[in-house]
Amino acid sequence: MQSFTQRMIGAAKLQVPTYEEVEHDKSATGQAAIVVVLAALAAGIGALGGGSIGALFLTAIASLLGWLIWAAIIWAVGTKLLPEAQTEADVGQLLRTLGFAAAPGLLRVFGFIPVLGPILLLVVYVWMLATMVVAVRQALDYNSTGRAIGVCLIGWLAQLLILALLGGAASLGMGGPSPAPAV
Repeated sequence: MQSFTQRMIGAAKLQVPTYEEVEHDKSATGQAAIVVVLAALAAGIGALGGGSIGALFLTAIASLLGWLIWAAIIWAVGTKLLPEAQTEADVGQLLRTLGFAAAPGLLRVFGFIPVLGPILLLVVYVWMLATMVVAVRQALDYNSTGRAIGVCLIGWLAQLLILALLGGAASLGMGGPSPAPAV
């Protein structure tokens, strides 16, 4: 079994055995949550050049909620709408693989660097997209990377719709949280 750091590195390197290991290790859910929080804090620090403790705390909470919602959406789309014959997954498996897929997000801490920061952020976001696709493919036991990309795309559109509806309800005074960025 890999250490926490080895798992983060393996996930960032798109290593399938790492995703398979965390998918099946129920005790890795807490580790996955830590990766999500660390990536969110890194993004907050990188965007603000430090930021207030309160803002960083809210960013971490929003990222954890976004991670939970994202895993549930991906589970529903991947197991109910677009399953393959061998697809068998639960939300916990997706929480673990998607949490570790956020590992490259730790590099967002350098987003404040003039000129280099925006380029680095673009690279990191593309990298995180790739780790997410591998995480989805492995958690849903897909043979097709294309199907995993499709699930991510449909999930992303569903999340945008949900956030728009929640944001619209909040702006009308109907309650509900304002949209928060996903991990």
